Amino acid sequence: MNILWALLLMAIGSSGNHATAPEDSNFSKIVQSSVSAIVIQSGQGQVKEASVSNPSAKVDAPKVKGIYATAYSAGGSRMNQLIDLVDKTELNAMVIDIKDDAGYITYKTTNEKLNKLGNPQNFISDMDQLMLRLKKHNIYPIARIVVFKDTVLAKKNPKLSFVQKDGKIWTNGKGDAFVNPYNKEVWDYNVEIAKEAAKLGFKEIQFDYVRFPEGFEKRANSLTYTKNNETRVQVVSDFVQYARTQLAPLGVRVSVDIFGYAASVPAAEGIGQDFVKISKNVDVISPMIYPSHYTTGWFGAKDPDKAPYQTIKGSLEDTHKKLSTISNEKPIIRPWIQDFTASWLGKGHYIKYGKQEVEEQIRALNEMNVDEYLLWNANNRYTPGVDYK
Repeated sequence: MNILWALLLMAIGSSGNHATAPEDSNFSKIVQSSVSAIVIQSGQGQVKEASVSNPSAKVDAPKVKGIYATAYSAGGSRMNQLIDLVDKTELNAMVIDIKDDAGYITYKTTNEKLNKLGNPQNFISDMDQLMLRLKKHNIYPIARIVVFKDTVLAKKNPKLSFVQKDGKIWTNGKGDAFVNPYNKEVWDYNVEIAKEAAKLGFKEIQFDYVRFPEGFEKRANSLTYTKNNETRVQVVSDFVQYARTQLAPLGVRVSVDIFGYAASVPAAEGIGQDFVKISKNVDVISPMIYPSHYTTGWFGAKDPDKAPYQTIKGSLEDTHKKLSTISNEKPIIRPWIQDFTASWLGKGHYIKYGKQEVEEQIRALNEMNVDEYLLWNANNRYTPGVDYK
């Protein structure tokens, strides 16, 4: 498709990661603020591929077919339904929030570092019991850690965030604050959470929101924050490499969620995401390729949400092409796919997602030789009767 549209959509998509609610419907304002937000990364800095100093984790793991579970679900009665779903189907994994989208650590901990910087909650009241339950049901546990979108840490430690001229921390239109990817203390805080998750029994750490805020380059010079001479793309990639190296001795895999668009466009310097640079430093890459997140024209579909098979197949063709440039061991491709209805797209531009739509996405994955995937539904209400083979 037209590369200008691709670049615009990359910026528009950066207003959120996973689908929870409609994105900003004022399209023209988003476009105006996003046109200048895309700067093609010039390739400064070399990211190391898997090596002795950047090791791949050797984990006994299945071909993952998983679902997302909030901490509220994992610590509440809905977990009964989710485990029952996994037990009765080909599903075998769960991605569980350990640090959520607001920045809350989702269980109580005695770790002094985490209590000092974070604000642990009791969403999961008995983490040890949860881990035993997952093990009993042979469910592969993945700990989701939202990294740089962290309102809790930003408010508690403004110096780790981005401060405006009036002395207040910067927040986006939804009231979310981000912390600074240039700050090593932020890195160590998130890696410490990941290390504790590994010690609790999680087999894999999934980092989300591994990026700067949307449209950051438009306000970078007006905010006060620590930085060095590295580009935003490089510092984000450096964090992923650092985290992987720190976690390797614990025997856990590292995965990163990334925009599906990122496989189809040049790197976005504004938010600091480069598909290839990040992929070189993870065991698993999870592009969010929800059909609802693509607009008219993508992969030849008038309304991509209404063409799940076509959209997924096109996005994976781009993903394979992007990763073909990696000479050493490539990461596992494990996309997030859609099990929700995107009614915010407006009448005529979406369809109700159910059994057929989920299976059409899986059919596209199979045809593109991708045998792992994750299902997203923000409310953890998954379609019954799906053939997950």
